[in-house]
Amino acid sequence: MSWHDSEPTTPVPSNPDQTEPTRVLPQQPLHQPGSAPVNPNLTQRPEPRPYLSGQGAPTEPVFKPVYQGQAWPTERRGMYGPPPPPIQPWHQQQAVAYTPPSNSNKSGRVIVLAAVVALLVGLIGGAAAALGVVALDDNVSSEPPPAIGNGAAPRLRTGSVSAVAASLLPSVVQLKVQGGGDAGTGSGFVIDGEGHVLTNNHVVSPAAEPGGKIQIVTDKGATASARLVGRSPAYDLAVVQVTGLTAPAVQFGRSDVAVVGQDVLAIGSPLGLAGTVTAGIVSAKNRPVTAGGEGEISYINALQTDAAINPGNSGGPLVDMNGRVIGVNSAIATVRGTSAGSSGNIGLGFAIPIDQARRTAQQLIATGKASYPVIGASVDMQFEGGAKVSGVNPASPAQKAGLRTGDVITEIEGKAVTSAEALIVAIRAHQPGENVRLSYQRDGQTRQVSVKLGQQTG
Repeated sequence: MSWHDSEPTTPVPSNPDQTEPTRVLPQQPLHQPGSAPVNPNLTQRPEPRPYLSGQGAPTEPVFKPVYQGQAWPTERRGMYGPPPPPIQPWHQQQAVAYTPPSNSNKSGRVIVLAAVVALLVGLIGGAAAALGVVALDDNVSSEPPPAIGNGAAPRLRTGSVSAVAASLLPSVVQLKVQGGGDAGTGSGFVIDGEGHVLTNNHVVSPAAEPGGKIQIVTDKGATASARLVGRSPAYDLAVVQVTGLTAPAVQFGRSDVAVVGQDVLAIGSPLGLAGTVTAGIVSAKNRPVTAGGEGEISYINALQTDAAINPGNSGGPLVDMNGRVIGVNSAIATVRGTSAGSSGNIGLGFAIPIDQARRTAQQLIATGKASYPVIGASVDMQFEGGAKVSGVNPASPAQKAGLRTGDVITEIEGKAVTSAEALIVAIRAHQPGENVRLSYQRDGQTRQVSVKLGQQTG
């Protein structure tokens, strides 16, 4: 089981048999004019859960530099040899006259020429670094590039972090939400030319209360009011629409072709700091994550990333290096035993795959609601080693397929099911009406069945 972190948060009972806690990124409390600044870390959290070993949290490791002194360590000279001689700055190096070798040593001439060329290239590189010059793009101009210090803005190399950030920042907005006595901030991004902004449900859910308000802030600081178009607690997604602001729409990528290890950026407003860009990689795929709050539980078949994500990043885009959105940042994991004030990025962030988010957004724009697939059976959320069926609804897809109470589902489409959460997120990665193959155990025997997924709205 996992925890959620939307505001306000209700402590969840401790259970040592549960899996690693996963939290929804809480909205950042707003600072009201004339009041004392709000400490963003003072948010209510669930009670710490003990380690499975029962021994408590381990001692944090201390990392020290390999060598902290100024002189070369004498005790290691035998291993590494004497210290290397100091390298003079390029502009202080002496030019050495070159004497051509005799014709009888053509190979030596080639080697010396190569060394001279390498030296010249090194000097050119050193001169560029000394002048503060950066590589601009793949097209080489005969004119020398401008120095950064002369006021000329350098061009950005295609595919670089700076280029991707520059192209996406105008499309990413900050959301300030009020309603039901709650207030907070989150992130979102423009998805079309009609002002629709995709974000998380837990970011905008306070605005669903009577008198709720949503304000959009662009990267340039422009503000405008927005209305709630629709939201899906099942997928933790929502769409709002803003008028009166001009912002480009993002380009969508494909989360199904994302690979572990590929470079990504996370863009949003962590801790209220709008326009923040962090870099990392896709750490894993198909992570079952439970999120949500106030009875609105979401199950996400998430992309995991080590890009720094903190409270307030919720709803912002996870972007590949082609500048295309592949996920919606939604949740973070925290270390067991940490206090409420110390929770934050530890390199374990989770994003809703954009393939699912895009389909849900289209439904929300069209009808204000979104549907998700079901099999019509309940499962025991405390059972480990699979998904144990605790009940089957009459005339449901599960009953038509022959599933019974007590069956333990162990695979879906050939992939292992280790928990109830894993089964739910795997089912919600499909669409209503699709057929999925389930493997289950009954009376010590393994059986297989095909289930046509039903539909539910929420």
